[in-house]
Amino acid sequence: MSRHIGVAAVVLALLALAGVLLWKRANPPYDPLAAARAAASRRIGNVEARVPPQCYTRTEGVSNPCWVCHTRSHGRNRSDDWALQERYRFTALAATNHWLNLFVDRRPAIAGISDGRMLDYVRQDNYTPLRAAMAQQEDFPGWRPDLDFRRGFDAQGFARDGSGWRAYRYKPFPGTFWPTNGSVDDAFIRLPQDFRRDAAGRDSRAIYQANLAIVEAAVTVPDSVGDRALRRVIEPVDETAAGIDLDGDGRIGGVAKQIRGLPLHYAGAASAIAVTRDSYPAGTEFLHTLHYLDPAAPQQKAVRMKEVRYAIKRLVLSDADLRAHYAEEAREGDIGGRPHYSGSAFTGQTNIFGWTYQGYIEDAKGRLRLQTREEQLYCMGCHTGLGVTVDQSFSLPRQPPGAAGWGLQTLAGMPDAPEAGSAEPEYLRYLRRVDGGDEFRANGEMLSRYFPDGRLDAAAVKRATAGGIRELISPSPERALKLDKAYWLIVREQSYDRGRDALPRPAVNVHRQITDDDTGLKSAGRIYKDGRLWLDWDSAYVPR
Repeated sequence: MSRHIGVAAVVLALLALAGVLLWKRANPPYDPLAAARAAASRRIGNVEARVPPQCYTRTEGVSNPCWVCHTRSHGRNRSDDWALQERYRFTALAATNHWLNLFVDRRPAIAGISDGRMLDYVRQDNYTPLRAAMAQQEDFPGWRPDLDFRRGFDAQGFARDGSGWRAYRYKPFPGTFWPTNGSVDDAFIRLPQDFRRDAAGRDSRAIYQANLAIVEAAVTVPDSVGDRALRRVIEPVDETAAGIDLDGDGRIGGVAKQIRGLPLHYAGAASAIAVTRDSYPAGTEFLHTLHYLDPAAPQQKAVRMKEVRYAIKRLVLSDADLRAHYAEEAREGDIGGRPHYSGSAFTGQTNIFGWTYQGYIEDAKGRLRLQTREEQLYCMGCHTGLGVTVDQSFSLPRQPPGAAGWGLQTLAGMPDAPEAGSAEPEYLRYLRRVDGGDEFRANGEMLSRYFPDGRLDAAAVKRATAGGIRELISPSPERALKLDKAYWLIVREQSYDRGRDALPRPAVNVHRQITDDDTGLKSAGRIYKDGRLWLDWDSAYVPR
C-alpha cells in the first residue's frame, strides 16, 4: 500500500511540476527588453517609419494642416521646408502609406469593451513595474527610467526623488497633441549636474533655477528679437547666487523676475559654458510621458501610460556645422534619399543634429517595454530637421512665462496665445486653415461643435477659449473612452508598425498611395509660410 502511495505522490509531484513549467512558458517573466531583442534579428518592415501618418493627409486643395510643421527658416533652424506644403515629396518606398491602422473599422470591437473594463485598465500603474524591471537589467546601455512618480513633485515642479527632473507646462502643439485626439501628457527637463551646482560643486537649487531660466530665455523668445533686446518673464530667481545680472538693472543682487538681454554664460559650476541662442546645452535631457484619458481624473490624465519617451542632447553644433547638416538633409531630399540614424533599440537613435531618442511602449499585456528600432524610427522624422522646431524640440519653446510655466501639465487658464508674428489666436487659425479639429479631419466631435454646416464658427471657438484652451481641446467623456478603447485594441494586437493613431472609425481624408505628388494647396492659394513654434504670450497672458 505504501509503495502505491509513494508512486502516486511522485506522479502528482511530476504533474505539478509540469503544470508550473507550462504556466511559466505561457507567462514568462516580465522582461522589458524581450521584444526589442527579438526584433533585432529581423529586417525592418517600414524603413520609412520616420514619415508620420499626418503627412498622408488628403488635402483636396482646401485643408492645410502642413503649415504648422513645414515653414520658412528661422533662428538656427535652416530647414526652410515650407515647399512640402505644395508636394508630397516622398521616396518611392514612402509613397505607399504603411499606417494601415488608419483604415481599420474598430467600431464593432470598441462596442465589445465595457466602459468599466476600460476604466479599470487605464487606472492601473504600469510605470512603477517598468522601473523595477529595468533595475534588474544588467549592461543595458540605454536610458533607464529614473524618475519616481510615486514620490511626486513639489510646488515648483521639482521631483522629490532628487533625480534632478523638473516638470514644466507648455501649450500643446496644434492637432495630434490635443487631448481630444487621444492622449494627455507630462513633460520634464533635466540639465547636467554642473548646471545644478554652485562654483564650489555643492548642490544648489538657486543655481539650477537660474540656469533653467537662462535655457528658457534662449529657446522661448522668437528670432525677430535680438539677443540684446531679448526679454523673458521668469520665475523669481536669486541673482546673488547666480552671480549674473539677469534683469539688466546694472547690478547683481536681489531677486530677478525677468531676463533682459541673453546672458553670455551659465551660472555656478557651469559658468564656463557659453549660452547659445535657440539651443540647449549638451547633456540636456527631456522626458515625455503619454497617458490614456480618464474622464474622471484631473486634466483627464489616466494613471496608465501609453509611452515613455526620452531624449538627450549629446553635443552642441557650431553654426557652420549646423548649416552643413541642414544642407545635407536638403540634398538627401532632392535626390530622393532619406536621413540615416545611428544606434540600435538598446542605445536609442541618434540623428546628425546630436540628439538621441529612445522610448518605451506597452506590450500586449499593458506592460511597458523597450521600443524596437523600427518603433523608435517613428519618432525621428518630427525630431530631425523639421522646419518648425527649435533645436529639434517642440514643447519647452511653448512654455508659459513666469512661475506658471513650471509644474505638472495643466491647461487650466492657459490662453490661446497667437504664434509669434501673428495677431490671430493660434488654435483658431489652425481650425480655420485645416477645416477640422485634427489633420485627418476625423474628429467628429470637434466638427459638430465648431463646424456647423461644414463652416468654422469662429465665435464658438472664441467662447470656448474665453477662460483658457482646456474646453476647446478636451474630449467629452464618451469620446475619451472611445479613443482609449481604439488604442487598447492596437496595444493588444501589437500593431504599432501599422500606426499608433487610434481612430474610432476609418479615416477618409488620408491617401493609401501617393500617385500625384501635388497637394493642390498652391493652386488654391493656401500655402502659409508663417508657422512658428514660438508664442506671443504678452498679447494674451499675464503671468502670476
